[in-house]
Amino acid sequence: MSRLGKSPLALPKGVEIKVDNENVHVKGPKGNLSLQLRKGISLKIEENFVYILMDEKVISEKAVHGLYWALVRNMLTGVDKGYEKRLTLVGVGFRAAIKGNDVELQVGYSFPLTLPIPAGLAVTVEKGTEIIVSGINKQLIGEFAATLRSKRPPEPYKGKGIRYKEEYVRKKAGKAAKSK
Repeated sequence: MSRLGKSPLALPKGVEIKVDNENVHVKGPKGNLSLQLRKGISLKIEENFVYILMDEKVISEKAVHGLYWALVRNMLTGVDKGYEKRLTLVGVGFRAAIKGNDVELQVGYSFPLTLPIPAGLAVTVEKGTEIIVSGINKQLIGEFAATLRSKRPPEPYKGKGIRYKEEYVRKKAGKAAKSK
């Protein structure tokens, strides 16, 4: 069995968790999330702790136990505190704006890129060059942030592009810097 999967998850104050059949429903101050459990995985709730149990006769992979432990932990944290990812636009003329339910990116193409914001996410733009993606579903936030970044990933020569806030882009020497 997974070592992390064996450890209990603390239930934050104000968060309720319910299990019916193969579904887990988590309700908190920020919203509701649900997850369908795989056959052989079950939850046990005692006092303020949640235990993820695995039936070894049904599931042979130990990693699945740790996976569901992490998914439930992310749900508990999401409905309690929420998650956010910050992206920075680096480059002359690179900027972002919110237009209705879309994010409009001007990142060096002859036309602006428009991406619809998925339901359940809040996207804000600060100073025109910093995008903040926030919500309660960690997976959805990560997917949308990766989609935004993929429209113009940072290039290694000047560092221009869309990058995560704390991401370090190692720059390469160009042709002019090469010695004979």
